[in-house]
Amino acid sequence: MSDIDAAKSLTGLLNGIAQKAYHNHGEVTEDLLRTELYPVLSPEDFHALHDKMRGLLKSIAMADMDPGQLEAFLTAQMKRQGSGGMSEGQASALSRFWRSQRARVRESLLAQSRWEPGLRGLAWRVDLQTSSGRGPEAAPGGPVALLELELGRPSQDSEYVRLECDEATVNQVLKKMADIQRSIDTVVHRS
Repeated sequence: MSDIDAAKSLTGLLNGIAQKAYHNHGEVTEDLLRTELYPVLSPEDFHALHDKMRGLLKSIAMADMDPGQLEAFLTAQMKRQGSGGMSEGQASALSRFWRSQRARVRESLLAQSRWEPGLRGLAWRVDLQTSSGRGPEAAPGGPVALLELELGRPSQDSEYVRLECDEATVNQVLKKMADIQRSIDTVVHRS
């Protein structure tokens, strides 16, 4: 196998591993990858290569390595002796793959780590109530904020929650949001 063919096969293997592990494509199996990408490699040798690349990709993904960290990690892997090490071509293919797929893998890991639905959208408007009752004692109402929250998981349809808040409730929500912002600022500036 030429160096170009080896790099293409390894890139295909890394894509297949990522499709199965991070993008929930269960139809991508180890046997499928072996027959399509490495048909001349024995099942044992392919299994070893597959496990090694899956482990390396998992380490890189879990650490969300930036280019500098990735280079240091791959250099250390190339210096390892024996079957645990990797060739320069493998390191180059892994580096190219990670640079192009880092954002997608990161988004997938974040989506998989969410247990509750996330906020997809927020719509709001302010209405004025014309009156709170009938007759001569009817007084005009105050402003009312109408909120619509769109909630959902990545693979599901959205659910909508509609809220109506008076001015006092809106002020309470704004105070709580300011408290949250101060807490976030404290953590960020401490790091």
